[in-house]
Amino acid sequence: MKRKITATASLSRRSFFAASGIISAAFAAGSGGAVAADSAAASSSDPKKMKIGLELYSVRGEMGKDLPKTLNEVAKMGYEVVEFFSPYYGWKPAYAKEVRSQLDDLGMRCLSTHNGFDSFTAGEKMARAIELNQILGCRYIVLASAPAHANTVDGWKGLCERISAAVEELKPHGLKGGYHNHQAEWAKLENGQRIMEVMAANTPPDFALQLDVGTCEEAGVDPVAWVKANPGRIKMMHLKDWAPKKEGENEKGYRVLFGEGITPWKELLTAAETVGGAEFLLIEQEGSRFSELETAKRCLENFKALRKGLRG
Repeated sequence: MKRKITATASLSRRSFFAASGIISAAFAAGSGGAVAADSAAASSSDPKKMKIGLELYSVRGEMGKDLPKTLNEVAKMGYEVVEFFSPYYGWKPAYAKEVRSQLDDLGMRCLSTHNGFDSFTAGEKMARAIELNQILGCRYIVLASAPAHANTVDGWKGLCERISAAVEELKPHGLKGGYHNHQAEWAKLENGQRIMEVMAANTPPDFALQLDVGTCEEAGVDPVAWVKANPGRIKMMHLKDWAPKKEGENEKGYRVLFGEGITPWKELLTAAETVGGAEFLLIEQEGSRFSELETAKRCLENFKALRKGLRG
């Protein structure tokens, strides 16, 4: 027997954080005890086995209203994987078990989550992240953005030391770490290195460099070259497109759908799968001319059409 959650939170990200932390009605009975993370799955360069998922920030408004219903809709579209963003950290373990149970029922996986630096801070904060991610069955705890620190080579190296120490504490629990870039991390520091280059050089080889494609494009950096320069490090990518915006245009920039921007997707996906070590891929959309759910649906359709062409 399953019970339906009805939530009436507003569409704001702050409201979603609150709603995600307090929802307690069960929607998947018989979830049982905590389920350990499945770390047996390995990277595959076979395009036919590459799972396609959705970063759920893409449907944040819908999730704020009704999380279970949103997951149902996402599964119906054909998504195989989801990535929860930072509000999940406010969940109680019992609620995380309910979410995991629904994911199992839908045949979907949560292989990574987006996190603040609390999840990389030793002690109770990290323990909370470990417990929730193990329940959800994740492989990667991804740092969504950097905490405040000096924007210098030494400042970034110092942050990398803190991240690397945290990653070592995750390993005994079957979890790995990762970092998600934004546009800012493609800026050059005082020695001419880009911030992402400093991060790649000063974190462990098994630390995932989660490539946000759209911000890379906006910064004028070649995403294909970046993947090829970091073999085995691009464990997952955010498939967000981008197109230059002229004055007066509202539906360019990040608001283009997957495949409508300037990204050379065929070359990038091939590089990610054959060189980058990608284990799964995630559509991400910050908004478009369509509703959130319609946007997610159309992006997946465009992805499947492109993937079919690659296989053909």
